[in-house]
Amino acid sequence: MSVLKVSNLTKEFGKFRALDGVNLEVKKGEVFGFIGPNGAGKSTTIRILLGILKATEGQAQIFGRDVWTDAVEIHKKIAYVPGDVNLWPNLTGGEVIDLFVKLRGGNNKQRREELIQRFDLDPSKKCRTYSKGNRQKVALVAAFTSDADLYILDEPTSGLDPLMEHVFQECVMEAKQAGKSVLLSSHILSEVEKLCDRVGIIRQGKIIETGSLSELRHLTRTNLLVETKNPITGLQELHGVHEVEKKEQALSFQVDTEELDAVIKHISQFNIVKLESAPPTLEDLFMRHYEGKEQAESGAGGRS
Repeated sequence: MSVLKVSNLTKEFGKFRALDGVNLEVKKGEVFGFIGPNGAGKSTTIRILLGILKATEGQAQIFGRDVWTDAVEIHKKIAYVPGDVNLWPNLTGGEVIDLFVKLRGGNNKQRREELIQRFDLDPSKKCRTYSKGNRQKVALVAAFTSDADLYILDEPTSGLDPLMEHVFQECVMEAKQAGKSVLLSSHILSEVEKLCDRVGIIRQGKIIETGSLSELRHLTRTNLLVETKNPITGLQELHGVHEVEKKEQALSFQVDTEELDAVIKHISQFNIVKLESAPPTLEDLFMRHYEGKEQAESGAGGRS
């Protein structure tokens, strides 16, 4: 069942096309990672979903309702955390949390207190005294205290230290286990990799890949470190082998996942002493994909 569905979404600012036929779907109980470089169209998409911007063309629905015409109803069941939180300077953090929770019709004081402790937030301080990280904490506590069905998180851990990032990740997994849905826009690839069931990669206003992490692994290479009794020959002539380097007694190289079987068979004839394999990461996928696109478009004036 779809909680959020975007079909052929286009947004133009004058002659500039910020979004060009974007398609997205977030299912019930799913954490969907929305990734791409700065200027790719992530925040523009999210502003349309929140009813802040009107799409030029296409459709966007949350809970089966149109995001522009039914924005007020939709907002009763969603929680949003931006990457740079602005708060009322004369209110305390606790007052802001209470205000946001009341707006969504909630009043779970036990959950509020638990999250304030977990995020190590002092709710009695005025918001004007908060650092960027503490402003993010206020927004995150307010979001996860609310009984929302969909969490829209746009770079939510910006300014948080690693310990607080871990608390955030726990909160996302708790929301998922409770059957809630999450749209997570992030450039922290390790965060996306830990949390997300599926990922959509956006570039220059277009979705260029969507799928589960296992489905997207075909774009990546496995890192291998191999030591053999006899010197390996013919490695660089094999299909799918890249960046071969000698490291003391071993060879380090990358292998396209689909060629891994053939490469292992080849090196096994040289009597393997040690074999270390590092699985491909989302970062490998991301960088390889974009590097390839950049090279293809160099000189074409493409905007990244």
